[in-house]
Amino acid sequence: MDPHLLRTYVTVARLASFSEAARELGYTQSAVSQHIAALEQDLGAPLLTRRPVAPTAAGARLLEHAHPLLLRLEAARADVVRMAAAPAHGLTLAASSTALGPRVLAALPASGVTLRVLARDQIPEAVATGTADLGLVDGLAAPSDPLPLPDVAPLTTYGVGEEPVRVLLPDTHPLARRTALRLADLADARWLDAPDAGLPLAHLRAANGGHGFRSALRYEGTDVRALSALAAAGHGLTLLPRPAADGVPGTVAVPVTEPRVVHRTELVHAGALGGAAAGLARALAERE
Repeated sequence: MDPHLLRTYVTVARLASFSEAARELGYTQSAVSQHIAALEQDLGAPLLTRRPVAPTAAGARLLEHAHPLLLRLEAARADVVRMAAAPAHGLTLAASSTALGPRVLAALPASGVTLRVLARDQIPEAVATGTADLGLVDGLAAPSDPLPLPDVAPLTTYGVGEEPVRVLLPDTHPLARRTALRLADLADARWLDAPDAGLPLAHLRAANGGHGFRSALRYEGTDVRALSALAAAGHGLTLLPRPAADGVPGTVAVPVTEPRVVHRTELVHAGALGGAAAGLARALAERE
């Protein structure tokens, strides 16, 4: 399949409009129609209904393949460009909010850094497509176990830090005086669902055999301080790495002793590192 035709199809399907797709892509509406007709002829199946504009069954199946296909093409282009001209100075780092612990912040170069705080699942894609030179992903894992990452491109990952985890409770909570807690004992508690600020509830369920940990409130931001304030106000519990959980006003941070899990941070990059990216990678490895 011609990737230009595939990209046009994805855009028309997303916008549900030939004219809007033409405007976004910078084509005429006639050119967009020709692209869709050529792709349908190539595949031997109608991909869109016209009134309204919507994917057919075959078109819906093609959309399942389209994003990873186009992503791998972008990743391949970025990889070649990266090899051809690695900048000596300047660095774009994509990271989740809880990956930015004191060790990482201390290792950042004094100047020339652009820091992008993203959702965890967006970081590998940003590195693969070249919109970030390095990525820092994090999650809940058994000690020394690698984190699972989506298969978006050939990426290199290695651990740069592991921290104990803490359950953040309001200081008035019945469990606030406990010296340690088991995750299994908290499976039926009220939890904050904050997949991009705290450790995702899906990670807790996985550590607890796949069940429990119902959401009382969903927070869709990346600000750990806002998440901590919600926990302090009694809207639900959250799990955080120790540096982020300790010392939050109005809360108590209780260690998790069972199962044995840690907050793990991994560096993600594509191809050989050079310049400021290589320097940061060395600094993080030395601090491990």
